[in-house]
Amino acid sequence: MSTATADIRVHTEAGVTTITFDRVDKKNSITTAMYSAMADALAAAEADPAVRVVVFQGDVAIFSAGNDIGDFLQQPPASQDSPVFRFLRGLAGFTKPVIAAVCGPAVGIGTTMLFHCDLVYAGDNAAFSMPFVNLGLCPEAASSLLVPQMLGYHRAAEALMLGEPFMAEAALEVGLVNRVLPPTECNAYAQAQARKLAAKPLSSLIETKRLMKKGQQTQVLAVMAEEGQSFGRMLREPAAREAFSAFMEKRRPDFSAV
Repeated sequence: MSTATADIRVHTEAGVTTITFDRVDKKNSITTAMYSAMADALAAAEADPAVRVVVFQGDVAIFSAGNDIGDFLQQPPASQDSPVFRFLRGLAGFTKPVIAAVCGPAVGIGTTMLFHCDLVYAGDNAAFSMPFVNLGLCPEAASSLLVPQMLGYHRAAEALMLGEPFMAEAALEVGLVNRVLPPTECNAYAQAQARKLAAKPLSSLIETKRLMKKGQQTQVLAVMAEEGQSFGRMLREPAAREAFSAFMEKRRPDFSAV
């Protein structure tokens, strides 16, 4: 079964739902409509007993450039019920296994969403970055909690404060990525791993994931909500306005006054 909506392709076959970023001409930058489509796809996969695994994938050259800035400025997340937060809560609370296949740049939420996936496979061209500070903003998707837990504080500070990309081998070293592959093999490998999981007893997969995440879920959702409040406030402040104006005007931002 396949559906196509809002630059997101959703295909379900043999117990695996694959959600594909399909906006390559815009570097798979994510719009509000795309967040809504992904949130709906996750909800449908959670409710469907025939679905055992979800796979996120992009193109061999680009996973996602993060938020579509133009769309983001026109439709900023106004509340915790906004599509982006609905997607993040759906992903964080998803009870079945989630796999991501990441090739090329994974910017902002393109990286932070991976901390909520169970298995991550990367092309050797993958580049992960979380440049929220550079946009006058703060971390999201509970990354202020999960990135230090995985990377350690100092590496997390480097990733979140400098916002510079780190490559696939570095992601493998810190445990964000399970395996690095040639980009042309990455999506197929993730699908093969998904089929292995889909052949296993779903009840055991769900219970194993629940036990591994036990005690963390409430904290993740609380941090995600706090980040969302800070993010919304900072979005209206001078630093973010300067960052986004500079981006749209294709110039270097000047934060000397903020």
